[in-house]
Amino acid sequence: MIKIDAMGLPCPMPVIQTKKALKNIEVDGSVETLVDNEASMENLLKMAKEMGFNSSFEKLEDYKYRVMIIKGKEIKNKEENEESNEKENNKNKEKMIIAISSNKMGEGIDELGEVLMKGFIYTLTEMDIMPKTILFYNGGAKLTVEGAPTLTDLKLLEDEGVEILTCGTCLNYYDLDGKLGVGEITNMYTIMERLQGADKIIKP
Repeated sequence: MIKIDAMGLPCPMPVIQTKKALKNIEVDGSVETLVDNEASMENLLKMAKEMGFNSSFEKLEDYKYRVMIIKGKEIKNKEENEESNEKENNKNKEKMIIAISSNKMGEGIDELGEVLMKGFIYTLTEMDIMPKTILFYNGGAKLTVEGAPTLTDLKLLEDEGVEILTCGTCLNYYDLDGKLGVGEITNMYTIMERLQGADKIIKP
């Protein structure tokens, strides 16, 4: 059994760590994950269901849940199918574009929006299928400059071959000229070109 202490970890870290542990189990085994909130517990159970694994949970005390996920031999064919689907999806990854127009994700409290956006970009580094290009414009330009909390994860994505493009006009408007920390500066023509050529556009 693999035990993971994900107490205090923000979403989606408990799911990512547990999924990695499950992938490291070649045949039979189980993963026990501790989390401190009901949402994380539900996310783990949902992930297990989607992967075809048996799962259960136990509330140990307030703000402490134990989730057990069991991986068995009957999962082998499902994993082989997923590998085949992953290879097929990878053929089309060059057509997936992510367009980020703000340094916050969603509407509401700005501080929460910044946390969510950081989590979104981190999650991209853990996905099996990555986009070909990530476009940053308007407030999104703040995410690619020196000192940005997302810089480390964006550099990892760039190392994996993801094209990182930031609007030059936007950098100039926010007085961020000369502070680009990852990727390249681009213009509206290139942004439009990338969007027109995409089969799938994701805008968080």
